[in-house]
Amino acid sequence: MRKLKCLKGAVLGGLVVVAIAGPATALDDKIVVQQPEKSPWAVFKFGFTAYKSGKKEEAIEAYRYAAENGQVGARWKLARMYADGDGVTRNDYEAFRFFTAVAQLDVQPGSEDEAYVADALVAVGRYLKNGIPGTAIEANPTLAQEYFMRAAATYRHPAAQYELGLMFLKGEGVQRNVTQAARWLQLAAEKGHVGAQATLGNLLFQSGQTVRGLALMTTALEHAAPKDVGWIRAMQEQAFALSAEADRRTAIALAEDYLKNGLR
Repeated sequence: MRKLKCLKGAVLGGLVVVAIAGPATALDDKIVVQQPEKSPWAVFKFGFTAYKSGKKEEAIEAYRYAAENGQVGARWKLARMYADGDGVTRNDYEAFRFFTAVAQLDVQPGSEDEAYVADALVAVGRYLKNGIPGTAIEANPTLAQEYFMRAAATYRHPAAQYELGLMFLKGEGVQRNVTQAARWLQLAAEKGHVGAQATLGNLLFQSGQTVRGLALMTTALEHAAPKDVGWIRAMQEQAFALSAEADRRTAIALAEDYLKNGLR
């Protein structure tokens, strides 16, 4: 809570992995087919071991075999590697294809594949929201909203809930509805989503709920990743500058409670 303490001073002063033995040629199609123990799941675990060892080319080959044979985690991992340019040249269209294959699966909440499907739904939604330049994937916020809604409502995924909150707040793909925006942002914020906490805090501040708004923005800033610090700090500092000292004091105390006990 170092950042919060500094702010307080300023305000008051003013997977289990099993390695598969054998060389890289163990992924040769004939060898894989001839050895029943080389199941897609086993090859996926081999890929994970290779990835953690820095052997990303071997990992990709293993993931491809496992993915082609129905292993959901392998499809998701390939999508994530292409999306991040991790071990391969970044290719958003390839990432989109693999994410879509996962997102189309119908798995029940609580399933071992739930996390893969929920994350893939969010990823596809983001690609559809903005489109992929130079490809046939054009921006389609309305369709993006459908993917976010499935992840948010079925799997209660906080990033999807956050994305829905933003869309309702801005009227992207849906009719603008501040009440719906606040509802989805609240759900994500309660799960610790920093962006949702900051955005909801600003929304509450703008609507006159000064103390709670300031407290949420302060809580978000305390946990923000480096890439999010800039926009959250700018928003929070502007709100603090417009607030009375008594509200600042109360908001800091509430933020300390949020950080200790979570949002309630």
